[in-house]
Amino acid sequence: MAATSSPLLPGSPPYALHLHTEAAAAVAASQSQKLCVNPHSLGATPSSFQSLCWNKSRSLGFKTRANKYTLKFDAALADSVAQEKDTANLVLPKGETWSVHKFGGTCVGTWERIWNVSGIIVDDPSSQKIVVVSAMSKVTDMLYSLLDKAKRREDSYRDALNLVYEKHKETASILLGEGLDLDTFLKNLKDDVQNLNSMLRAIYIARHATESFSDFVVGHGELWSAQMLAAAVRKRGMPCTWMDAREVLVVNPSDSNQADPDFGASREKLLKWCSQNQVDTIIATGFIASTSENVPITLKRDGSDFSAAIFAALFKSCEVTIWTDVDGVYSADPKKVGETVVLSTLSYQEAWEMSYFGANVLHPRTIIPVMQYNIPITIRNAFNLSAPGTKICSVGLEPDEPRAAADSVVKGFATIDNVALINVEGTGMAGVPGTASAIFETVKEVGANVVMISQASSEHSICFAVPQKEAKAVAQALKYKFQQALEAGRLSQVQVVSNCSILAAVGQRMASTPGVSATLFNALAKANINVRAIAQGCSEYNVTIVVNCEDSVKALKAVHSRFYLSKTTLSVGIVGPGLIGGTLLEQLKNQAAILREKFNIDLRVMGILGSKRMLLDGFGIDLSQWKQLLMEKGEPADIEAFVEHLQANHSIPNTAIVDCTSSEEVAHKYLSWLRRGIHLITPNKKANSGPLDQYLQLRALQRQSYTHYFYEATVGAGLPIISTLRGLLETGDKIHRIEGIFSGTVSYIFNNFIGNKTFSEIVAEAKVEGYTEPDPRDDLSGMDVARKVIILARETGLKLELEDIPVQSLVPEPLRRLSTAEEFLAKLPDHDQEIARKRKEAEQADEVLRYVGVVDVLTNEGSVELRKYPKSHAFAQLSGSDNIISFTTARYQRQPLIVRGPGAGAEVTAGGVFSDILRLASYLGAPS
Repeated sequence: MAATSSPLLPGSPPYALHLHTEAAAAVAASQSQKLCVNPHSLGATPSSFQSLCWNKSRSLGFKTRANKYTLKFDAALADSVAQEKDTANLVLPKGETWSVHKFGGTCVGTWERIWNVSGIIVDDPSSQKIVVVSAMSKVTDMLYSLLDKAKRREDSYRDALNLVYEKHKETASILLGEGLDLDTFLKNLKDDVQNLNSMLRAIYIARHATESFSDFVVGHGELWSAQMLAAAVRKRGMPCTWMDAREVLVVNPSDSNQADPDFGASREKLLKWCSQNQVDTIIATGFIASTSENVPITLKRDGSDFSAAIFAALFKSCEVTIWTDVDGVYSADPKKVGETVVLSTLSYQEAWEMSYFGANVLHPRTIIPVMQYNIPITIRNAFNLSAPGTKICSVGLEPDEPRAAADSVVKGFATIDNVALINVEGTGMAGVPGTASAIFETVKEVGANVVMISQASSEHSICFAVPQKEAKAVAQALKYKFQQALEAGRLSQVQVVSNCSILAAVGQRMASTPGVSATLFNALAKANINVRAIAQGCSEYNVTIVVNCEDSVKALKAVHSRFYLSKTTLSVGIVGPGLIGGTLLEQLKNQAAILREKFNIDLRVMGILGSKRMLLDGFGIDLSQWKQLLMEKGEPADIEAFVEHLQANHSIPNTAIVDCTSSEEVAHKYLSWLRRGIHLITPNKKANSGPLDQYLQLRALQRQSYTHYFYEATVGAGLPIISTLRGLLETGDKIHRIEGIFSGTVSYIFNNFIGNKTFSEIVAEAKVEGYTEPDPRDDLSGMDVARKVIILARETGLKLELEDIPVQSLVPEPLRRLSTAEEFLAKLPDHDQEIARKRKEAEQADEVLRYVGVVDVLTNEGSVELRKYPKSHAFAQLSGSDNIISFTTARYQRQPLIVRGPGAGAEVTAGGVFSDILRLASYLGAPS
């Protein structure tokens, strides 16, 4: 160590630095002369060498078990001891004239940022202010790395220390320019680095450093940044001085590796310091303090926030402003949830809960010192002064609170990852006093931190969460402690559930609002997330949930979206970008912005799968050029890879596949997709009209989970046929008969089969107009209608197979086996006579021909056939390609319920599918 050091100011308390007892120490004594001290030369054995310390007189003291030694340095190198003033009658300046500011490491990470911070300080209107500053960005990490290198005997610690030195030398030189402040700082910096080099050399030899030794080393970053910032403020023309907080703040280490402020002792030291430094602007070091024995100590990681809160309580200041690199406290981690909002206000309790559960803006203990004096804390962005930040105070809701945040009873969400659940269970636990005490006493002996506790009222089991890295040791200790109970069967197991995450929902209004937990768990269930454990205090400031680690981000996104703090986001995959699929993509493109802005729904098409190629994008495909992208950037179609990709983005909690094909092969995938938690939307009739057992499995799986399966467009394209039928059934109505014109193509043909037009002419016309399939026989065969009849029959509860439905085909028997559609159309006129005869008979009876599907629930039958209806009947009033469906029920017996509208065409079918997508979004939490 050098004989002088900037932290060791006149009148400062002694700083005890303990060294490992099993090694010699090498200590550099001064700038001009290095002093190497070997305890053996002082009559000490390696095990008897106990400590070294600086004394007020700037001597270096060594203590062994037998003797004490004091090494005095040249008087020229020792500072004179300041005379202590009589502080008995002095009053500590405090009150509303004082404001406290704290600047984090990123705020002072470069000379430009330090200069920017000095401007913020000068522009602050407070008449008196104390500014708490962290070390420059990454410097504390660098100092910890120095210690680790020295303990591992890596010679590179010297080069690493030199990098620290050069970083601060360069920063100060550019920031301050030439002058006394720069010269003073560089001298202090050089002395400090020489001290550190000697200390690290001692650690290098000892291969060990005690906690106080380490704390002294890593606290230097704050010393240097405070001196540079104070000089920058003075350069702007404002008088100020810097404070080594170790001269003022007194804390007592606790068993939980924390430090508790001693406000009485700190107040006395602050009073003395202020009597010797009469200034209105103080730049104080964060993170560091001293114990009551004057041993250097740190307030642990992120402790500068805590330092600021302690100073605020000592001065009883009007406010605390925590300056950082974000706009305030977010409703969730913005790295995990892209649509977070900055909360304008939080109560002390809400901030406490969120900081405990991982919100990284505040040190968890920052709130404690300011609460007793009701001092508000504001989190602000030093790089965005226009942002008002987040105010933390006694009241959680201000009059100017934005509606998005005010309406939500849950203010925000936080997660703790990499935890494990320890489950201790057994019938012998019930009613046995002291079991929980024994469990947690064992956990304490291991030194593990219990993050959450949950116990069933039956007392059959106790479940608690600990950090993953401590789980094995805890489980082993518990098994050893309860070995006898386990062998006797009183305890059945000590189980470790690894790779878990904790999700906490925080909000002060949760306590007075019914249904918050129900909404929370409903959102998780709809995202297909399994809950492993639950905990909630009677205060209801938070609800804590344990989920699997791989579901952590997905769960966070799901609950955040459900409470309207962000958009309801869907990862959508389109299978079959043909006529209907392509039209749907166009509709999605046109409505995407409106859905996001007005309805809070964010539909992201992450994949498009064709028969030969597929297009995948992790952020969402640009729908304005999807065809071009599919051609240029598409890859060979792989349906399994397609599905994996859709679920790969865990930041989007919900995935939906829209099957716009008529493929039976794709329909066979539905069951496996639903089991994976993927929602399904389709106009493809093959699944619901296929084998009955497959259909029953799909519906059973849908009812057992929160995975949704929508297929409205399978029957009526854009018409609400399925939803109308379900509404009737769910309200207790009894279905007697469903009858309808289900094919828009055939509807068009028979609506125009009038006058002198032949049947073949109208079929050809319908094909030209685009109403038919490429081969009109697919429409005229009646199978499409039969599938719709089967779907409706099964919805009513009838267990029918497709072959149970008699179908009257409109394709003449001789033409059914022709190889091409062209050949069929060429020969169809040869068969016009039979259908013309039927039309004539109907006209003579003042009737019309209509091709209908019928579900007769009372007789458990279905059919597809050509029927005659009076011209006064609703079915005779159709035009164009309209569909019409009639529901005869117990309620609608005399006058059936009629649903009528367009039933064919890509636009209306795609619209029906789009409607199902929006219905799914509503079920998943979007406003309806």
